[in-house]
Amino acid sequence: MRFALLLALLFTAPSVWAQRTDAEEKTEAAVPEVRKLEGAIPEGAVVVVPLKGEVSKAQFFFLRRILKAGEAANASAYILDMDTPGGELGAAVDILQALMKVKAPTYTYVDPNAGSAGALIALGTKHIWMAPVSAIGAAAPVMGMGQEVPETLNAKIVSYYSGYFRSAADNNGHNPEVAEAFINKEKQAKVGGKEINEKGELLTLSAQEAAEKIGGKPLLAQGIAGSVAELVRDAGLRGPVVEAEPSGFERMALVITMLAPLFLLGGIIGTYIEFKSPGFGVAGALAAVSFLLFFAGHYVAGLTGMEVIAFFVLGLILVLIEIIFIPGIIVLALAGTLLMFGALLWAMVDYYPSAPEWPSPELFLLPLANLGVAIGLSGVVIFFLAQFFPKIPVLRRLVLTTSGPAGESLTMDEPGAAKMSVRAGDRGKALSMLRPVGRAAFGGEVFDARSEGDFIAPGAEVVALRVEGSEVVVERA
Repeated sequence: MRFALLLALLFTAPSVWAQRTDAEEKTEAAVPEVRKLEGAIPEGAVVVVPLKGEVSKAQFFFLRRILKAGEAANASAYILDMDTPGGELGAAVDILQALMKVKAPTYTYVDPNAGSAGALIALGTKHIWMAPVSAIGAAAPVMGMGQEVPETLNAKIVSYYSGYFRSAADNNGHNPEVAEAFINKEKQAKVGGKEINEKGELLTLSAQEAAEKIGGKPLLAQGIAGSVAELVRDAGLRGPVVEAEPSGFERMALVITMLAPLFLLGGIIGTYIEFKSPGFGVAGALAAVSFLLFFAGHYVAGLTGMEVIAFFVLGLILVLIEIIFIPGIIVLALAGTLLMFGALLWAMVDYYPSAPEWPSPELFLLPLANLGVAIGLSGVVIFFLAQFFPKIPVLRRLVLTTSGPAGESLTMDEPGAAKMSVRAGDRGKALSMLRPVGRAAFGGEVFDARSEGDFIAPGAEVVALRVEGSEVVVERA
């Protein structure tokens, strides 16, 4: 008998040992390396997005930018590496909406906290994993400084958002009862006949409680992992694992996108003044900076890409070709203007690569409103500038730069002042671009000139219409 047992051990032990060795080697080999993202997201990568500190709009901008870049690179999965006590409920809703727009599976790794808004964001992902010592829950709304919300208002907020997050949880395969117990302390939650939360208390789950199986299904978390790398291994995810990092401009993007109409206003008005003045001056610099900040902010916020900026630049080039080289060809200026305004509008559209090629009309509502406000205010300002521009000394000093030819500029006909030698009907030549202000020569003398009508290119023959103060008002001969 002993001999038979010994033989059995001899024959079975090697196979058991081999199985244990293979399992151990597989466990060690399958833990992937998590690299910091440098440059573009690799094709088919597992993208780790840190969500640390208070939930805010800046985090939403950061996440949205990474999600869009990941969709363009066909990312295989997204993992939110979460450690947050909570934050803005509105930002949490925005983040949840962004997560629901991507094709690849989404994961939340709670390490160690997913409190309040963080718990609600986790419900927006398809899978939830916990660190060995971690907690999730307690999502009751509070005021900005942490004080309790007034009872009536609190009832409205809880009623709406408990329904909202129940829907999100159900959509992602989580138990809606758990979602409501996170935010509604009046909810007595039971799962599979087991009470998981008493009425009067907000639900908070430890890692072990969240991963507990009730009726053969985890209460909330699919598993417990010691790190993001272990989660990738245990969940069977494939592809290089890269961790994105927020840039220092994420908060700047928040301000710029909120003030988008003002930047558009500054760009449009600056462009108008620049085209109406000779040389390149302060107005042109104002327009350039306004448009640069507008596109930079929307790029950082994940709303636009370099291709949109390229279309804007192409439109600007077409307009400049029309004005400088072949004035009068309306087609080029019209096409350029349409490209520029189209780029400005598209830069504000929240479009995801995985969405249909043409976004839904709802996505254009806010961009159209911003662009409409900017164009409307610009029209009002440009109207007044057109009426009073030539008569305001400050503006004249602003746009009449030293880029124009030097020469004598006579004053108005007044007792004791030099007499203007130009009379109506005299012919001269434009020395600089009249847009409408510039310089023109009459009888060998150089004067400040202002066009009445179209822009007049340098070298064109002009006719004096009248003298206004120190300016000669002219038209193309």
